Amino acid sequence: MGRKSRFFLVGVGALLMSALLFVLLGCTTLPPHPGGPAVAALPAGEGTRLDEVVQPALDAHPGQSGFHLVSDGVAAFALRGLSGRAAERSLDLQYYIWHDDMTGRLLALELIEAADRGVRVRLLLDDMDARAKSFAIAALAAHPNIDVRLFNPFASRQGLFGKGMEAITSFSRINHRMHNKSWIVDNRFAIAGGRNIGDEYFSASDHVNFNDLDLAFVGPAVEELSGSFDRYWNSDQVYPIESLSPAAVSTEALEALSAAARAYAAEAVQTPYILAMQGHDAVAAARAMALPMHWTTSWQVLSDAPDKARFKDSPMQGSAVLAGLTRAVDAAASDVTLISPYFVPGKAGTAQLTGLVAEGRQVRILTNSLAANDVAAVHGGYAGYRKALLAGGVQLWELKPERTADDANDGGEGISLFGSSGASLHSKAVLIDDSRAFVGSFNLDPRSVSLNCEQGILVDEPAIAAELAALFETMTTPTAAWRVTLDEGALRWNGDNGTYQREPEASLGRRFQARLARWLPVEPLL
Repeated sequence: MGRKSRFFLVGVGALLMSALLFVLLGCTTLPPHPGGPAVAALPAGEGTRLDEVVQPALDAHPGQSGFHLVSDGVAAFALRGLSGRAAERSLDLQYYIWHDDMTGRLLALELIEAADRGVRVRLLLDDMDARAKSFAIAALAAHPNIDVRLFNPFASRQGLFGKGMEAITSFSRINHRMHNKSWIVDNRFAIAGGRNIGDEYFSASDHVNFNDLDLAFVGPAVEELSGSFDRYWNSDQVYPIESLSPAAVSTEALEALSAAARAYAAEAVQTPYILAMQGHDAVAAARAMALPMHWTTSWQVLSDAPDKARFKDSPMQGSAVLAGLTRAVDAAASDVTLISPYFVPGKAGTAQLTGLVAEGRQVRILTNSLAANDVAAVHGGYAGYRKALLAGGVQLWELKPERTADDANDGGEGISLFGSSGASLHSKAVLIDDSRAFVGSFNLDPRSVSLNCEQGILVDEPAIAAELAALFETMTTPTAAWRVTLDEGALRWNGDNGTYQREPEASLGRRFQARLARWLPVEPLL
């Protein structure tokens, strides 16, 4: 075959492929945004049980908000479930991931039963995860008291092929996700932080459980978080699920879902996890609505705008979380402690952190080791900055993996180049001068800076800061983490079982994947 003929056939083939893609994708355009009047959070009142419990505490602490650090996974699940069960006016929930597993199903049942009691339920989910569960989630929307909306949805509602093609043709849009995580009850009580909804976030998984953090709180901070929720709920980035999957919103589907959820819950009460909750001190406190609070007038709800992606070239303008944290860190008098499962500081972040040390401030960082992190691309992005950080005086720890029976059976190779977080560390927190604490969804990486919407709570309260400091000390003991140091320019990992000269407990395959990620031009996406 001649050269011209080959080029012609290649050209024809390309045209045919383009035409095929056009046909296949022709039905995957998002429908017109339905618009409609803005909907606001229902104001706090006087008639619900939460009103009666919270208001006297607020009267005793005028102008203040009360905060409780939630580090225990079982307590985190119980607080959501029990507060949902106590709801009498409203439930406003915003999540990146809601798994179809034990804890996900049990909390979904709490939404259904709350709606049956007349509670107004608003559920806002990012569509990256929700799309795969579209029919079950849409069934919830058939309830007259439940509204479900999706952030930045895929037009294609089924199948990996359609999702993949849309990710290719609309990459810039699809790459923008809502990473926020909040649970608001009766506009009186809220939980916000790093936990999604799923077994691994609540210490209920047999495979891997994340070390994570939330803040539970009452007071004016709840109303401010509700304002953030409303901004997202009424954003043109958000679509009602019935406008995307109208056929799935049916009373028959809702009845089937409700029956299945109740049957599942009846069996789940006999599981070891649920039985163990009965003797848990934090669960007892939550059930009695006697959660101890630390009170302060100095706090900030930091929440990115829903259209943050418009400012990706000027992140300080687009990210309220980044701007707030940068101001707080720069104002540190003596020390800054950072906890982030994904840590890719970039050149600017590295310069900022080493600059703090040069000015006489202590900087400590805890992140995942390669052995504990299943996203090799992120670890590869971080690894390139280790030596510069250490040479600049930054103190660095990498959390060891928590091995399970499943890990032993599969050789511990549960890692992918661009997979989702499966590391043992999932907490995202900042501690400043042992007096200020941030807990939220914000990873210290380019994705959280420029691409994902994030949120968190910055609290000026020494007791909360002391609790966070104690957690950091526990997580950085030689048995829990490796202290990374430099020895004549070479990296060393120091732990209770000796010193390593290369990534400890990481296979050749893992090290290769991390190295490969350093060669690829993917850092802005990490």
